Amino acid sequence: MKGRKSEMEKYHVLVVEDDKEIRDGIEIYLKSQGYEVFKAADGIEGLEIIYREEIHLAIVDVMMPRKDGIQMVMEMRKDYDFPVIMLSAKSEEVDKIMGLNMGADDYITKPFTPLELLARVNSQLRRYNRYREAIASAEPVKDTYHVLGGIELNEETVEVFVDGAPVRLTPIEFKILLLLMRNPGRVFSADEIYERIWNEKAVNTDTIMVHVRKIREKIEIDPKNPKYLKVVWGVGYKMEKQ
Repeated sequence: MKGRKSEMEKYHVLVVEDDKEIRDGIEIYLKSQGYEVFKAADGIEGLEIIYREEIHLAIVDVMMPRKDGIQMVMEMRKDYDFPVIMLSAKSEEVDKIMGLNMGADDYITKPFTPLELLARVNSQLRRYNRYREAIASAEPVKDTYHVLGGIELNEETVEVFVDGAPVRLTPIEFKILLLLMRNPGRVFSADEIYERIWNEKAVNTDTIMVHVRKIREKIEIDPKNPKYLKVVWGVGYKMEKQ
């Protein structure tokens, strides 16, 4: 982890949050990881900082005075493509949908743990860094890096991380998780999963149930109450959109 921290020091993170206590708390978490932090109390201040400083990621609250988070993100997206993580209260489900449609990359509901926030920040910055490197080397950006909440899956290196920690999957488990993560929210029947993974007609799909259980044990904090890999009873399995 030592080498990683020095790598992170070049990253500038903007925190736009009208609650001073939350704003200062996030600053403490981020600084402890070596990030340089800029703070703003509303969307107007946030945009002023973006236009003045080089920012690599923004954490933006939805509900703020003067200019809210959604208005701010819509405005900055005209000129900037760095990742944005939206913050909001659980009751604001409409804001969640709007925020993600208006150019946000991820979404965290309050209250959240420092660990969850840092995992999301690290994940989004890794993804953005790969994107920038590909642009700089004039390589086409392949859609082989998938992020869903705290889960990251890299097709090229066949790696999976959950909240920043590596997870070891078997080749079959990896293929099943990849299929579901490529299609978040879509329900796949056990037959369809079997046919796509093994390229043959499904005869006995009990094996899918076993593989799904094993994947859950590895990616879920509480496998009995999964956050990501959900069963749709009588239909199949899906990765829940975050």
